[in-house]
Amino acid sequence: MCREVSDSITWRRFCRIPLDGSVPHPTTLMKLTSRCGSTAVNGLNEALLAKAAEAKVLRTNRVRADTTVVPANVAYPTDSGLLAKAIRRIGTTGQRIHDAGGAVRTKLRDRSKAAGSRAHGIAAKLRSRAQLGRDQVKDSVQRITGELADLAQATARDAQRLLVNARRALRRARAKAAQLADEGIRDAAAGRRRGRLARAVNDLSDLLEATERIVGQTRQTDRRDHPGRLDQGGQSARPAGPADREGPAR
Repeated sequence: MCREVSDSITWRRFCRIPLDGSVPHPTTLMKLTSRCGSTAVNGLNEALLAKAAEAKVLRTNRVRADTTVVPANVAYPTDSGLLAKAIRRIGTTGQRIHDAGGAVRTKLRDRSKAAGSRAHGIAAKLRSRAQLGRDQVKDSVQRITGELADLAQATARDAQRLLVNARRALRRARAKAAQLADEGIRDAAAGRRRGRLARAVNDLSDLLEATERIVGQTRQTDRRDHPGRLDQGGQSARPAGPADREGPAR
């Protein structure tokens, strides 16, 4: 602060220090702070700040901070991570639809456990790349990612049926609410349930669109790296695994 005041004509005028006068040494301010106490110094600083703002010597709508840039661990999204997350979120959103009373008879198989085990399998392969060859690890990771894409595609297919029936249930609930409103009857609990169902339906619709994009991105990457792995229809040419059979139905 002493250096700032010393180099500024405006601050010198504000502090009433002549241009040819000397600015107090920093240790003088330190001794005054210790002698007067922090409470008195904070009060003086607040009064000084208010006076400076009133005189338009400084602007108080901006804050300058002195920071140090340090490296941080950034978790960049991967196809496998996005697929596993999509499977988990579809299952959670489907359960929200059931809890709100929508499409309760349409079952949605929970494949989150199978997706989690495959995601952990990728992490294990990456940890063992020192012992295994780089190409072998890459092939294993891409194979497991393909299995996750199959799981996500199967989950999205089941969730699409749930979404159709949930939308039908939502339309029926809104029609019933409108009929009751015409009769002068309002059911607050049913309204809250209907709102939860509408939000869950919208969330599931957005999730399915995002999952379709992620699966397409994964298939495109696999097709580029292994041209013979996918058939003309874009489906995996490898034998069908237990992906569609894993996870309890609910």
